[in-house]
Amino acid sequence: MTDRALFLSVVLLMTIGIILAYSLSTYAIILLDYGPFHFAYRQVGFAFVSIITMWFVSRLEPETWLHRIGLTLFFLGLFLMIIMPFLPASLVSEVGGAKRWIKLFGFSLAPVEFFKIGFVYFLAWSFTRKLSSHHSELRLRDEFARFFPYAIVFVMVMFLIAFMQNDLGQVVVLGLTLAFLLFFAGSSFKFFLSLIFLAFAFFLFFIATTAHRIDRIKSWWASVQGFVLSFFPESIAEHLRISVTEEPYQIGHSLNAIHNGGFFGTGLANGTFKLGFLSEVHTDFVLSGLAEEFGFVGVLFVTIIVIFVLQRIFKIANRSTNTIFYLFSVGIGLLFAFTFLMNAYGISGLTPIKGISVPFLSYGGSSMLAASIGMGMVLMISKRMKR
Repeated sequence: MTDRALFLSVVLLMTIGIILAYSLSTYAIILLDYGPFHFAYRQVGFAFVSIITMWFVSRLEPETWLHRIGLTLFFLGLFLMIIMPFLPASLVSEVGGAKRWIKLFGFSLAPVEFFKIGFVYFLAWSFTRKLSSHHSELRLRDEFARFFPYAIVFVMVMFLIAFMQNDLGQVVVLGLTLAFLLFFAGSSFKFFLSLIFLAFAFFLFFIATTAHRIDRIKSWWASVQGFVLSFFPESIAEHLRISVTEEPYQIGHSLNAIHNGGFFGTGLANGTFKLGFLSEVHTDFVLSGLAEEFGFVGVLFVTIIVIFVLQRIFKIANRSTNTIFYLFSVGIGLLFAFTFLMNAYGISGLTPIKGISVPFLSYGGSSMLAASIGMGMVLMISKRMKR
């Protein structure tokens, strides 16, 4: 039997996302001269299609369809990301010099969202075929040799997403998922730590070689340095303190919105920082808007739902006897968790803002539909878990 609790929890998140799309899009509606329910209606349409898709996928047989859907998403998403830079402007949407969306029938489709689900399946399928369960007997050098083909694939993916689409946040999410999935597949803890260290070094390299990413790090550090450096001796703090000519207004307004919400919030549609102070508050800063209008209670409620969804996913993974089913379910759980945490850390100033949307809550069809396909595949697997 399909895990109904997981299905209903995801539907509940979508419902909250519809409410937030209506409440938080006020400024965008005024600016673009749309009707008051423009974004809400579209989000309802996205949710309806996503729920039907998730239900349909969950009804399929995992032994046959998990492999077909997973590899189709992987190769089709990879193909679309490769050809996107060469498509005419009439077919792609360009923001900040990066082409991330393909225009289809009045909608914008982000191939990277669907590729992420396929990438998780590709890793689960390949790890099951190529990696044995006796990694503790291997030397570290042998583990790196075995990992080398996956490193080549990830470098190619990193180039397509970080350089061609200028989206380092998605690379961080995929890199963390890859590293942790390797660990769950049986790699040694020493290899896992080595991989995390190398990934961190590559992350610093990408930041250091791009001016706008350096500026973003400086802007973030300027907003948190007062608190962090208060724990250091002044002789050290003065060398670490920086000044920026441009105020980190996004993080500042996000923190102010959270503070303004207090414990119970200002009430639905009563938030003020969504009125032009926070850009795209119904997408990337949806948690800030949630915190202002529903307060700590609202954020806690959503967080509990997210934790419950993760608990159901990992329970399905733990009770799966098929290794591919197990690794794929773990991978989807990790992908969902890292995406939520990166957004939450970004809007609260703990890490730089990376433009990562919150699954099922942020406005947008691609993210919701792709996440629904991934959840549908997990629900498909739930029919085969041990009771």
